Amino acid sequence: MINQERVVSQFLEFVQINSETTQEREIADYLLALLTKLGLEVEEDDTADATGHQAGNIIAKLPATMSDAKAIYFTSHMDTVVPGTDIKPVIRDQVIYSDGTTILGADDKAGLTAIIELIHLLQEYPIPHGDIYFAIMSGEESGLAGSKLFDAKKLPAAFGYALDSDGEIGTIVVAAPAQAKIQALIKGKAAHAGVQPEKGISAISITAKAITRMPLGRIDEETTANIGSFVGKGPTNIVCDQVQLVAEARSLDSDKLNQQVSKMEEALRTAARQMGGEAEVDVAYLYPNYRFEESDEVVQVAVNAIKQMKKTPKLTVSGGGSDANNIAGKGIPTVNLAVGYRHIHTKNESIAIQDLTEIPLLMYHIVKEAVK
Repeated sequence: MINQERVVSQFLEFVQINSETTQEREIADYLLALLTKLGLEVEEDDTADATGHQAGNIIAKLPATMSDAKAIYFTSHMDTVVPGTDIKPVIRDQVIYSDGTTILGADDKAGLTAIIELIHLLQEYPIPHGDIYFAIMSGEESGLAGSKLFDAKKLPAAFGYALDSDGEIGTIVVAAPAQAKIQALIKGKAAHAGVQPEKGISAISITAKAITRMPLGRIDEETTANIGSFVGKGPTNIVCDQVQLVAEARSLDSDKLNQQVSKMEEALRTAARQMGGEAEVDVAYLYPNYRFEESDEVVQVAVNAIKQMKKTPKLTVSGGGSDANNIAGKGIPTVNLAVGYRHIHTKNESIAIQDLTEIPLLMYHIVKEAVK
């Protein structure tokens, strides 16, 4: 049923199209032409100007063959992390790698390949289905930029699936956290470090004291927090008067996230106030959390489809975000499906050919289950 040669050929073609995040124009044009050739209704939205990326999001529709069936959707993203130009894929023992000088780009061109192969399958092995939408996002690797601005009205689907998680085929990410990014400018007072240090206020000391008061790392089973960096530059003979700090917090529970952010912010402000300095703190909430139960339709349809493939469904919770977070946050139930890639965001990234062929087959079974 699956044309393995076609799947592999399509994947190899995708990964050799340069599409580092913000530089998506070439792959967007390729996708627009290919989806149109395959007979879908296709458009590109107008988010590019707002995101600063070369391309907007692509929305394609495969019209229903069953008028009263629910519409569903699948999403993948077209951009990659760096280094992702001039990728040279190689195949060893039925596994695809890069040549070791770049990433492979299976994140998420495995998802793009699966979408194209599903369309072929539905044309070659027709089954009843409602409208099927494909939302291909730009800027996922730039903080989910494309899906953050995506207009959910362009996606009139009952539920859907992101094709963008590591793990074995059959794994369903039913929950993922919201994330907040914290940036702070801690201000002290400069003074000669050898002659009059007591007249200075060290921004580094303020920051260090604040960090010791923050709950960090694994806060509980749903919440994490981390300091990415803090930088205070200057010569040793001057008391450092400015530090820039970057941190994050994540949680599967919105209230817990807000509490964690408040604790981190308060630690900075309190330490600065006590030592005579100042802390300017900016908090940006990057994307919302989502959580679904096995009884929810979006999960149950996937579970039944996985069982049709004689696999055991595995429901799991992720510590990272994906476009599923933003789309679920816009009111369309969405979970993330594992597509089998490994060691993403590294030069050791790989994907097995078997996994590449199983993803579209799983999607085909999801389409079948969605009309039951």
